[in-house]
Amino acid sequence: MSDSGAFMVEAKVNWIEGERFIASASSGHAVVIDSDRQGNTASGPMEMVLMGLCGCTATDVVSILRKKRELFTHLEVRAEAERAQQPPTVYTSIHLIYTVGGQVTPKAVEDAVRLSEEKYCSVAAMLNKTAKITYRIELDSK
Repeated sequence: MSDSGAFMVEAKVNWIEGERFIASASSGHAVVIDSDRQGNTASGPMEMVLMGLCGCTATDVVSILRKKRELFTHLEVRAEAERAQQPPTVYTSIHLIYTVGGQVTPKAVEDAVRLSEEKYCSVAAMLNKTAKITYRIELDSK
C-alpha cells in the first residue's frame, strides 16, 4: 500500500521491435502488445482496455451469480465499441453483450450485470468518463 492507503500496482513495457512490446505488471504475468494494426501480431493497447472491461465485469457477474447460487453453465461478455475520430481516439460508446447459459433466473442475471456496471467494475467506472456504456443480456438455456 502507498502512503495514501491506496494499493500500488505497477506495469511496464519493454520494446521488442517496430510497435511490439512485452508488457508485464505486478502480478508477474506478461503479454505481447502490438500497436501496428497492419502487422497485427498481437492485441493493441486499446483492445486490451476492452478485454480488461470484459474481464472485470465478467468476474463481478460470476461472483454475484455464485453468491445467489444460480446454476449458470457459461458466461461470455462481448464488447462492441466506437472510438473518437480525432486524437486522443478514446472510446466514445461501448455496448456489452452478456450471454449467460444454464438454469438462471433472469432477474438474478439482470441484478448481477447492473451491480457490476453501476457499483463494482472499476474498469467500467474509468471508461464511463469518456464512453457511454450500454448492455444487453442474452440467456441461453443450454
